[in-house]
Amino acid sequence: MTEPSVSDVSIVPDLHAFDSVDELSVSTLRFLAVDAVQAANSGHPGLPLGAAPMAYALWSRHLAFDPGDPQWFDRDRFVLSAGHGSALLYAMVHLFGYDLPLSELQRFRQWESRTPGHPERGLTPGVETTTGPLGQGLANAVGMAVAEAHLAAVFNRPGHEIVHHRTFVLCGDGDLMEGVAAEAASLAGHLGLGKLIVLYDDNRITLSASTQLSFSEDIGQRFRSYGWHTKRVEAGNDLAAIDRAIAEAEAETDRPSLLCIRTHIGYGSPAKQDSFEAHGSPLGAEEVRKTKEHLGWPVEPAFLIPADAVARAAEAANRGRAAHAEWTRRFAAYREAFPDLAATLLQRLEGRLPAGWDAGWPLFPADPKGIATRAASGKVLAAVASRMPELFGGSADLNPSTNTELKGAGNFEHPARKSGDIQGAAEGGWDFAGRNLHFGVREHAMGAMMNGLAAHGGFRPFGATFLTFADYLRPAVRLAAIMHLPVLYIFTHDSLAVGEDGATHQPVEQVASLRIIPHLQVLRPADANETVEAWRVALETLDRPTALILSRQALPVLDRNQFASAEGVRQGAYVLADLPAAADGPSVVLVASGSEVSLIVEAGERLAAEGIGVRLVSMPSWERFEAQPEAYRLSVLPPDRPIRIAVEAGSPLGWHRYVGDQGAVLGISEYGASAPGPVVMKAYGMTADRIVEEARRRIGAIG
Repeated sequence: MTEPSVSDVSIVPDLHAFDSVDELSVSTLRFLAVDAVQAANSGHPGLPLGAAPMAYALWSRHLAFDPGDPQWFDRDRFVLSAGHGSALLYAMVHLFGYDLPLSELQRFRQWESRTPGHPERGLTPGVETTTGPLGQGLANAVGMAVAEAHLAAVFNRPGHEIVHHRTFVLCGDGDLMEGVAAEAASLAGHLGLGKLIVLYDDNRITLSASTQLSFSEDIGQRFRSYGWHTKRVEAGNDLAAIDRAIAEAEAETDRPSLLCIRTHIGYGSPAKQDSFEAHGSPLGAEEVRKTKEHLGWPVEPAFLIPADAVARAAEAANRGRAAHAEWTRRFAAYREAFPDLAATLLQRLEGRLPAGWDAGWPLFPADPKGIATRAASGKVLAAVASRMPELFGGSADLNPSTNTELKGAGNFEHPARKSGDIQGAAEGGWDFAGRNLHFGVREHAMGAMMNGLAAHGGFRPFGATFLTFADYLRPAVRLAAIMHLPVLYIFTHDSLAVGEDGATHQPVEQVASLRIIPHLQVLRPADANETVEAWRVALETLDRPTALILSRQALPVLDRNQFASAEGVRQGAYVLADLPAAADGPSVVLVASGSEVSLIVEAGERLAAEGIGVRLVSMPSWERFEAQPEAYRLSVLPPDRPIRIAVEAGSPLGWHRYVGDQGAVLGISEYGASAPGPVVMKAYGMTADRIVEEARRRIGAIG
């Protein structure tokens, strides 16, 4: 399609008050979005029609951005949590001068366009995070606000404030119904994140009905109870009132702000305003015509952009460019005054690993009694924490159990709470400069906030919980994988060996369910030294998230003089050993991950003593193994060794690809029971005896 001509109407702008050009600009945004949805015959016109005024007031008067450099570090972040309203965001991005041609709006929701149905980070300039699953964007924004507060506390110096930006969110009713938003908002209020401002599109309509059927709480009161500043704007078309509310929120430095702005979904549509029918379907050609006529907008041409709207948006963009240029000058002065701090900040923002990041890591001597891989992980974390200040995170109230506290790094907490917590002060203080973030029992918010931290830049965020609770944050894990964010999940208590806590705490299906998430790297190390290598691999991986699956119980530390180096973790699977046997004897390949590797080692030694040739394979990561050249994969699992037995204390789903028709998978396909860990593992057949018996049976069947 060709770009339509712009209007030649000329109106003199007044920067001190909203005027007819601003109203014209709001209408431009509304109908760019409506025309995009109608051209696609797919999408959500209701939110753009209702929320365009608040978006315009924010972008034209408050948001600090540079369309020529969307990744300028000290820009304000804008998150469209109500991602179904993406057509409005694309209209904003185009009008305010980003590199998004109008032709892309005309190809809304089409194959290989840069304007997908929901915003996708990395595809469209101006999109800070992938949104659409409701509530996630708001929780991401809480993570971004944490990121800004921490970096400001660490890097700013008197007279050199080089980190000072806000995080803005546009959300809807659906966002505030989702539990992840409640979790994150609760923590944001507790932390006092004063640079987080949420504009709530209060249109009282969901996809299927009015909120009268499902959502009648006092939102303002709820957020006030969280510790938020709240403000109500009764008229969603009142640009001046919205502007004043945003300014008031910006002046509030100790609390996040929620601006409840009463709007009308599908505003201006004679048939569909205030109806759920405006939410997720095009208005239809006739209703588009009537809506344009009702709001005084030319019916033709579609995708009309008046020249004065372009000029007014350019004024805001130019102010942003000037702010960027001024920041660049200030950063140059900062760099001269504090060269080491500036270098560290740049290294973090560029995502480069610092020099010496993996020096001094622990090496574990052979030990038949061993150590839990969660404990080995804690030792690695302690070693790397001082060398990687960008390592930042915590757990869902489980630090003592997941071994994830960064000793001596302080707690991330609002400074005002410091005087009231003597114990916290004694353990390193309470401040935004602290690197231990206490998420509380909020796994879902933890996962979504980690995404926000990573998307903001300057962090390698990590979060920890028990493996069985990975399901609580699964939607956030999926979005991290979609966005290729290098977040780290530390999932401990990885099998039925958890023991007495019983079936609710003993994961069975979780490892399999994580392995099927595209772009997620799953590492289940077999012993302490594999855990060291797994951490090294995880921190070197910058293009995807990583899940470390760790044991509660002690695992033998393999003697690496007898077995291959743990560096084999890098290949995802490697040959631990080929145990000697009679030249004409049959052979079997035993494959396992994690805690079950020590079982196949014991079984293999017993089989070898019987004259049976055994290959032992540790497979901590399917994803990394599948990424190896075919020649390497065949060298580990050669086709001429048809008897293969895979062992894992979890769902057997997927293992059959590695054992073939003549092999077997020893796994667990039912939930566990409450008893000491060794008792449970034995009851469910996770023993060397069972592996030996199965190998003998398979060999006998072939022989």
